[in-house]
Amino acid sequence: MYKHIEDSQITLTELMLPSHSNFSGKIHGGYILNLMDQIAFACASKHSGNYCVTASVNKVDFLNPIEVGELVTLKASINYTGNTSMVVGVRVESENIQTGTCTHCNSSYFTMIAKDQNGNNAPTPGIIIDTEQKARRFLRSIETRKSYLHREIKYEEKTFELTPSHITELKKNNLELKL
Repeated sequence: MYKHIEDSQITLTELMLPSHSNFSGKIHGGYILNLMDQIAFACASKHSGNYCVTASVNKVDFLNPIEVGELVTLKASINYTGNTSMVVGVRVESENIQTGTCTHCNSSYFTMIAKDQNGNNAPTPGIIIDTEQKARRFLRSIETRKSYLHREIKYEEKTFELTPSHITELKKNNLELKL
């Protein structure tokens, strides 16, 4: 079974309150991460028809601060589907209510796993790719996955050996090497 991406897209808008702010008066990053996880869950659950859990979050960059009193809009969309997993792209924007200025604050990718009623991994419907943009997002997710798996194998604790090229790379960084 295959579904159109638009059928599971979710948008959430929330007013940022003083209770959401950190010590510097900006909206706390942890609060935004919580909203992002919620919308990724909703999008994945809507697509799969099952309860979903967060398996991983790839690259969270806070690009611009969010102010108290701004509207924050989160948009979630399925970018990739595996057998039981989905990559949900989440975009966060803030809007100054007084000026109407919208600012891109964050984009991130959540890998979500569908679960059946017994807590086992559940099959996930595929997606219908009908635009170049959707194909690009799907292919980017495949490359990200390959890169992650390669990195995991390359630096696995049981098989890793520190080589002279590793030492050279370490010395290029802000550290004191005492091996």
